[in-house]
Amino acid sequence: MSTVDVLTDRSMVVLQDRPLVPLTSWLLQAIADCADSGRGLQLVTPLESRLSLPLRSAAAGSDVQWVVRHGDGYYEGLTGRPLQWDGGTFVPVPDARDYAPGFVTRPTAPIGAQLSITYQRRHTAGTDLGGTVERLLTLLTGKVPSGWGPAEPRAHRWQPDRLTEYARGRNAARLLVAGDGPRPAQAICEFSAAGGGEIAEVGTATVGYAPEDPPPLRHLPSLVGALAADKPILSLFAQLVPGRSDLTTEARWTGSPGPLAMAVSGTVTGPAGLPGQQVGPARAPLTFFPLGDGRSPDGWQRHRALVQHLRSAPAPA
Repeated sequence: MSTVDVLTDRSMVVLQDRPLVPLTSWLLQAIADCADSGRGLQLVTPLESRLSLPLRSAAAGSDVQWVVRHGDGYYEGLTGRPLQWDGGTFVPVPDARDYAPGFVTRPTAPIGAQLSITYQRRHTAGTDLGGTVERLLTLLTGKVPSGWGPAEPRAHRWQPDRLTEYARGRNAARLLVAGDGPRPAQAICEFSAAGGGEIAEVGTATVGYAPEDPPPLRHLPSLVGALAADKPILSLFAQLVPGRSDLTTEARWTGSPGPLAMAVSGTVTGPAGLPGQQVGPARAPLTFFPLGDGRSPDGWQRHRALVQHLRSAPAPA
């Protein structure tokens, strides 16, 4: 059970002194309460704590700020930016010019790779909302998901019809899906009403790989094609994120993510020097653009060039 430790007109501060902090139903409600009251939720942990993937995802947005206590100081857990308490909330230290010391300490576990795939699609009225994430996780792990729910631990065993009923009963829903395979795998799916009974979905599936077990990136085009063959998608983006294979996050620097590939619906061309590859079925074609190996920084340059080109190009065939 969690409690609010400090409540001001600007922030709700929650202290968590545990090895692994998940996105519990209590924290989920606290995030909603903060949004309603115009406050920010600041989660304070010691350096030794790790965040689960769903809570780390929330902390990467605007819903939660991860504040790490180390020695006599504080810093932002995902960026290393030094922080201080100003009487109402944690704010950046004005004259800080470097990362906080704790952020640059050595990680406590070997750093592997997290393969992250984000897709977008639209569902017409009456369609199964769990099918795309089920298919993607099955392609990545060899097994269907084990469970789902809005918070951790996932409250329901995997039943796509129950997920569909839950999501269609709300204007917006953010659901967590647990993979069930030889490697840690999780997905986060966001559903929102798009009018006319349609539902827009943005989903991200992530699989953890140990240093001695690198992801099979050469199979990425065929994986994307297999996904598109069963579940038509609008776009897809794959990247490689340095991190622990268990998908938890330490408040330490582990490296920068790098793009692997991007795919868009239709038959389209890329900018000069960046050819696309047709994947998926003829009835729902998808153009796949390799961007890099997930480690070289020039992959982001190719990504920017591709996005700019697609925005200025005519509608796909």
